[in-house]
Amino acid sequence: MFPEVAMNLAMPKAPDFPDGLTWFNTDHPLSFREELQGRVVILDFWTYCCINCMHVLPDLEYLERKYAADPVVFIGVHSNKYTNEARPQNIREAILRYGIKHPVVVDDEHMIWGMYGVNAWPTLVVIDANGYVMGSFPGEGHRDELERLIAGLLDVGRRHGSLAEGPLPKQPEKMRLSTSGLSYPGKVLVDTHGGRLFIADSDNHRIIMTDWDGDVLGFFGSGVCGYRDGAYEDARFHNPQGMALFGNALYIADTDNHAVRRVDLSSFHVDTAVGNGMIGYDRHGGHRGREQSLNSPWDLAYLNGTLYIALAGLHQIWTYDPVTTVSQVLIGTGRENITDNPARKAALAQPSGLSVANGKLYFADSETSAVRQYDPKTGLVSTLVGKGLFIFGDEDGQEDQALFQHPLGVAAQGNNIYVADTYNHKIRKIDLHSGVVSTVAGVGEPGMLSDDQLALYEPGGLSVSGNDLFIADTNNHRIIHYALDSGAWREVVPKVGGLPLPLVA
Repeated sequence: MFPEVAMNLAMPKAPDFPDGLTWFNTDHPLSFREELQGRVVILDFWTYCCINCMHVLPDLEYLERKYAADPVVFIGVHSNKYTNEARPQNIREAILRYGIKHPVVVDDEHMIWGMYGVNAWPTLVVIDANGYVMGSFPGEGHRDELERLIAGLLDVGRRHGSLAEGPLPKQPEKMRLSTSGLSYPGKVLVDTHGGRLFIADSDNHRIIMTDWDGDVLGFFGSGVCGYRDGAYEDARFHNPQGMALFGNALYIADTDNHAVRRVDLSSFHVDTAVGNGMIGYDRHGGHRGREQSLNSPWDLAYLNGTLYIALAGLHQIWTYDPVTTVSQVLIGTGRENITDNPARKAALAQPSGLSVANGKLYFADSETSAVRQYDPKTGLVSTLVGKGLFIFGDEDGQEDQALFQHPLGVAAQGNNIYVADTYNHKIRKIDLHSGVVSTVAGVGEPGMLSDDQLALYEPGGLSVSGNDLFIADTNNHRIIHYALDSGAWREVVPKVGGLPLPLVA
């Protein structure tokens, strides 16, 4: 049953959007007083760091396709968590990276958030054709409820003649072409002994293997978004991120396929080690191979015969045994927080970067702007830098005073932990011997160069070998080779036969 128009008098009227806000994917601001009249409207309150907000996007895309010919409008309301996320240029990059086609309004002062009484990311608000709020859905996993509600409201509108005709025109943002041929590379992995680099060309849905100069040695994935095992040129990925080498196998965190994929580097054949292409909510594990569901694996690391998996979507770190093929939780209750404890009682918050050194696992716990460690010998989780879900900044100094802002990557070597301090657009270093955090590269603002200094734009991944640090400079669509001893740097441009790597159509 759905309420008739007369019953809407008991429902709150949807507040209109304040004037003067920045909009994307539309050539003008939208209003309930004008073009939104007679349309069912779904507001998606999101912030682009949030893994749960990312999980909502496929549901919205499904609903947008289903109701593409109907007077239904989806509008993203970007109400930021981090200061870096308040900048329109950064939101625009996120819109392009995530492939969002519907209009998005920048709610940088949380005015719309407050007007609608929202208190969680994500929250979906449904408004009927007469401008009344008909439902609010915090969290993810509401596709079926939304589908039923939209269908019911359209039916009521048709019977009462209150619907506008057809959909609104869209004007999606256009991506600038990169000179590297890469698109938002999320992670990079250096193979010291083999002299190879593995680049997660994330938004081109492929992995590229080069030498350290960028000459392409091979690639995995057709460049078409999807989920398919098989020969390297036919396989399909969806937003691949972190990677780990184990013998002659390259393991890949196929993030938006919720799977760990494996490449046989002898045959270049791609198969699935863990996961089935569908999001899962199992917080314990214990199943074999493809029988075990995963949730947004973001990075991988290998230590002592075990593959570690950062499950950003469950706020946990799991293990995979290549011999038994069993995957199971190792660290984290699944509650999103920062709590040091024995591994299974610890609380994590969107772990997104892994690295091993000194027999320990180090990880970037992005939503607490933290870098933490796990010691397999003691089974304990401890925090090096980081204080809480809403405590972040850009401060060097002693570990207990230093601040990061949503780091996504770590690379550990000896007594140094290098950190991709993503929302500060920097590479930082934690000296485990002195306990001091310092800035290695980046100027704190998005860019490519600043007074001849290396500037970065939301770097997401790192890998280190001796004095050679490789950086996935994500929003600049490039890989940087940085010399730790001299500070010299250069771009590693993937190329075939001396020519830049072709763009994916």
